[in-house]
Amino acid sequence: MTDAHETAADSSLGTTGGAPPDDAGSSATGAPIPLLEPREGIPPVIADEASLAEAVAAFAAGTGPVAVDAERASGYRYGQRAYLVQLRRQGAGTALIDPVACPDLSALGDALAGTEWVLHAATQDLPCLREIGMIPTRLFDTELAGRLAGFPRVGLGAMVESVLGYVLEKGHSAVDWSTRPLPEPWLRYAALDVELLVDLRDALEKELDRQGKLEWARQEFDAIAAAPPPEPRKDPWRRTSGMHKIRRRRQLAVVRELWQTRDRIARRRDVSPGKVLSDTAIVEAALALPADVRALAALNGFGHRMSRRQLEQWQAAIDRARALPDPQLPSSGQPVTGPPPPRAWADKDPAAAARLSAARAAVTALAEQLGMPQENLVSPDIVRRVCWEPPRPADAAAVAAALASHGARPWQVEQVTPVLVGALTAAGRGQGQG
Repeated sequence: MTDAHETAADSSLGTTGGAPPDDAGSSATGAPIPLLEPREGIPPVIADEASLAEAVAAFAAGTGPVAVDAERASGYRYGQRAYLVQLRRQGAGTALIDPVACPDLSALGDALAGTEWVLHAATQDLPCLREIGMIPTRLFDTELAGRLAGFPRVGLGAMVESVLGYVLEKGHSAVDWSTRPLPEPWLRYAALDVELLVDLRDALEKELDRQGKLEWARQEFDAIAAAPPPEPRKDPWRRTSGMHKIRRRRQLAVVRELWQTRDRIARRRDVSPGKVLSDTAIVEAALALPADVRALAALNGFGHRMSRRQLEQWQAAIDRARALPDPQLPSSGQPVTGPPPPRAWADKDPAAAARLSAARAAVTALAEQLGMPQENLVSPDIVRRVCWEPPRPADAAAVAAALASHGARPWQVEQVTPVLVGALTAAGRGQGQG
């Protein structure tokens, strides 16, 4: 049993209640303290090159890790660009930067090269930070650290409260951050989001070290920092909500035409696509295949407050789909590059289904023993791929190589290989006996 196994099995561990023990080994008690104001007050928003240059110099001269956060306008604007960037570092204080007025922050990114960036749910913010020239080479993700340490609630507010004993202000996370000027209460909220992020990082590092998981976390953080930008999604229109109702290829063509028309309009107007036309309306139109504007206007999502011109543009998209020759209609499903959906395994390959069932049970048990979510112990997709095409023979060396080839980190390979070998072997014996 490794140190992590022993620590996770220790009943005195505070993470099951949502807080790691303090230095004396006991969880903090007492009412949490509301955090109402940044300790140096709300800094002015940096919105010109001169102020930005001062901030770059200040943060370059700072010490220790730098807390970084970004606010987007999801649900209001097209895309996921950043509308406010917040940073805090010892010796530099807190900075609030307007990336609309200062769209190139590469000088700031360069000034922080080699510095550890502390982010909460890093994969959410890294794409929009990359767009403005901020790309970390080292990072610490406090949300992921919380997952690995076994915290039941890993939102920033919950983590700050359970680990540090402070209550962050709530209520502004989903506002329209493209608003200018930004209201003072929003700026206060944004500054407080990075106020304690480095303190949270330090406490979580101690807890991960105590559990024997710090090296695991470092491998995860390095993988996030080294990951290339994600490839553009193929056929993004297929993710329209309600697609499970669509059965015919002609209807799929309508969804595609309406989605692409909506996307062009949303991009041009810089608004969220859902504000142009809802997914529900797209699916309604695809199911009904209206022949004219009058029929379209009778459908949910089209008649209410929609002008004749708008109705005509949607009907034109539908007409284009209706006029497509059969060979140009989209296929009913996307090509599968990996194993089939698990629900089909029992029919396609009962032996593989047995392997997957045994592997899932073994991995779930190990995750519970280690005190972390199963998907953080190993990706379910990796488990499926190994079970669908297991190495022959399924010994430790071959299974470890298979896990690594599918992208598992070294710590994951070390932990998962023994239980996966056992599951594959047991499933194989079961099938042989059958």
